Amino acid sequence: MTEAAQESEAFDRLHPIIQHHIVNSMGWPGLRHLQSASIAPVLRGDDALLIAPTAGGKTEAAMFPLLTRMSSEQWVGLSVLYVCPLKALINNLEPRLVTYAGWLGREASARHGDTGSGVRKRQAGSRPSIMLTTPESLEAMLVSVNLDAAHMFGDLRAVVVDEVHAFAGDDRGWHLLAVLDRLSAIAGRPLQRIGLSATVGNPNALLAWLQGRTRSNQRSVITALSSDAVEPVLALDFVGSVRNAAKVVNGIHQGEKRLVFADSRRTVEALALELRELGTDTYVSHSSLSVDERRRAEAAFAEARDCVIVSTSTLELGIDVGDLDRVIQLGAPNTVASVLQRLGRTGRRAESTRNLTFLATDDAELLRAAGLLLLMHEGFVEPVAAPPKPLHVAGQQLLGTALQKRRISLKEESTWIADLGLADAVEMTSICEWLVGTEHLDTDQGLAFVGPRAEARYGRRNFMDLLSVFTSAPEVAVIHGRQEVGSVDPALLITKVDGPRVIALGGRPWEVTHVDWGRRRAYVEPSDRTGQSKWTGEPRAYSFELSDAVRRVLLGLTPTRVQVTARSRTRLDSLREQFAHRVADDASVIASDDGRMRWWTFAGARANSVLTAAVGAVAPELLDQGTFTNLHVSLRSDATAASVASALRMAREGYGEDLAGVIPPVTDQALRKLKFAEMLPPALATATLSARNADFCGTAAVLARAVVEAPSDRKPSHR
Repeated sequence: MTEAAQESEAFDRLHPIIQHHIVNSMGWPGLRHLQSASIAPVLRGDDALLIAPTAGGKTEAAMFPLLTRMSSEQWVGLSVLYVCPLKALINNLEPRLVTYAGWLGREASARHGDTGSGVRKRQAGSRPSIMLTTPESLEAMLVSVNLDAAHMFGDLRAVVVDEVHAFAGDDRGWHLLAVLDRLSAIAGRPLQRIGLSATVGNPNALLAWLQGRTRSNQRSVITALSSDAVEPVLALDFVGSVRNAAKVVNGIHQGEKRLVFADSRRTVEALALELRELGTDTYVSHSSLSVDERRRAEAAFAEARDCVIVSTSTLELGIDVGDLDRVIQLGAPNTVASVLQRLGRTGRRAESTRNLTFLATDDAELLRAAGLLLLMHEGFVEPVAAPPKPLHVAGQQLLGTALQKRRISLKEESTWIADLGLADAVEMTSICEWLVGTEHLDTDQGLAFVGPRAEARYGRRNFMDLLSVFTSAPEVAVIHGRQEVGSVDPALLITKVDGPRVIALGGRPWEVTHVDWGRRRAYVEPSDRTGQSKWTGEPRAYSFELSDAVRRVLLGLTPTRVQVTARSRTRLDSLREQFAHRVADDASVIASDDGRMRWWTFAGARANSVLTAAVGAVAPELLDQGTFTNLHVSLRSDATAASVASALRMAREGYGEDLAGVIPPVTDQALRKLKFAEMLPPALATATLSARNADFCGTAAVLARAVVEAPSDRKPSHR
């Protein structure tokens, strides 16, 4: 059977009304390959992973066959959940799903933190067939005293997880799996699970993870046909500063719609201010802007033509801002997956080409961008791996189920939590004993319930802080008139300034007129002065693969099929000369720079954490305060290659050939930032973070190389 015949046969299996609207309402000439290929497995009830770039039709690939099943199998009540990582994505998708459901006389409705009480009551009284929501809102419904969870979720059949890779890479993924397990128990059946994702390096493993502990369903991974018949246009430029980047963005591709990504809110604000100074029609989107401010910016950008929107990764995840002509990356993200996601924002129109231009403002950004482009050329995409040892999520789920059921058997709840992979049986026993001992849980006649310490810690706002596994830094709301513009780090409002205090938010400067610290509000008026912005953030850990790609770039490799500007080539040549004494083809190098000794491993922060801990355990005299970066480990001035190699041999004898027995140290500050750490015995909280600070595969790669000293004739010249 020809491919065209197969696609026609698949199309014919959809509900006739859906077929009619695809052709007549949407005006599609046919389905895309992903959409056709998904029909049979989704109709069959398979758990599935659908992979395509942004705007690749994944939502329709999942929902058209699910709506067909909903009608043909006469599903009743709330039968499909559509789970998203961002409220903004839910708001963006809701009109489409409302339309699709309406074709068959069904209803779709959104439920998240901004949903009004009237809508919530209506959903409880008349359940929509499809609910768009987040993991946090799902758990809130499970524990709510105002909602009958058994009634609401008793008819569930399927769940679609949009941007599943974004969940799986952090603790929200574990939280989601646990909540889905509890929903499956209420429904009394395994839920069909369908993940939607951009390109990932380990699709089968990601789908197996999404299935959780009930893996009875058949699995199907469906990938869109490659759209790479025309090579994407990739470019790398070194601009040296945010101001210069603004000049480049303003000067190239005028008359086109440009999306600029930057990987910090502070950089987004700085670039937006510079662009507006140059007269560029500029909009801003990031997580510290108010919902209304973001919506206004994204809607205005979608309608405009000759304009720029500057965003953090919030616009990486499928939110529709209309057709784009150009994507520009200021700096570089940390993963190839992010590059591919951002690249996929362009090339959606038939006459357009996928494109991405990197603008590096410093040497680290230039090397990171070049390393990512090198990995892309080699076909590498990071595997999505769930964080190891989510023991704090196990503790949170015990309290969550106690809130949901009022009284629980710790043994029964511990069993499914352990089966899901949040902790092992021994760890669950320790967590249960700790929660009871610290009065997070109380017991009576063999059953456990929420204890006084949990009531005191989480009881305010109806335990809302217990329902989210991520922590948001405390920020001060910025108010202009009656409108909230967004929020900023409190430190921005207390640092000493000369003259009026002017902040930057939403790409505009604001003069602070009053701060109400009790209500955490700062009142502002527009200003024509230069504004400052600030938010707290954590250093970003490179993977071993990215760090090693940087090493190979410094050894002379330049990404191919990339337009590398003359100034980028000049800067790379200069960096190669500067690093000549620090890199080697088959060894890690110990080199002295201005009196500071460093071991240049190019292994990434997590592998360097293991190496530092291993050397510190057997030869602490070699280390300089135990500090390390993504690319090197700091040593004392008298350390030598021979002494480091000797220390590694001793460490391998004590901790195993791959140093798997090494436990990287954890600071008290890091423990304070682990949400729900108080629900764990201190040793288990430390073990959680230690496991997450370690990369033993990267460590093994470094151990496979010799350790050498930089020869004196390879010292850098100081020009």
